Amino acid sequence: MYNHYVERTAVTFEVAPVRPGDRIAWFREHSSGGRYRLVVATDGRGRVLGWATSSPFRPRAAYQTTVEASVYCRPDCVGRGVGSRLYASLFASVQKEDIERVVAGITLPNPPSVRLHRRFGFRRVGTFHRVGRKLGRYWDVAWFERPLYVEIEGRANTARPPQVPAA
Repeated sequence: MYNHYVERTAVTFEVAPVRPGDRIAWFREHSSGGRYRLVVATDGRGRVLGWATSSPFRPRAAYQTTVEASVYCRPDCVGRGVGSRLYASLFASVQKEDIERVVAGITLPNPPSVRLHRRFGFRRVGTFHRVGRKLGRYWDVAWFERPLYVEIEGRANTARPPQVPAA
């Protein structure tokens, strides 16, 4: 599923197909609980419909309370609510983690992804121009952010943020 986006689109800036073995460390990082999670949607036959992740934003220690969110859906599932269900599940799964900010980068143009992120309380904070070269051209990436604790579609988030440890 992911390789569809790798090989045919600029949605991800991976340029070579990803083999399952290439992802072992990534799976470990996202399956141990904590800030970095992987949520997978499957159909009744066990086929993967999509996934959402929270990943490290940057390697420096001061960035640990910021995660980067991503969501990928099988092409025939785009626009069918799979991405919304994945993000709802992802954000619920990290509610008790020490996360202040969630960021997302969206290669432009991508109106469905922009709508999805806005629906989940993200706001656009800027655009990096011509930062990725793929498929014979340069692409802009819009950056979005939201606090983890945000009102989504008129429903208040009732989870309490974790206490910040004393310095």
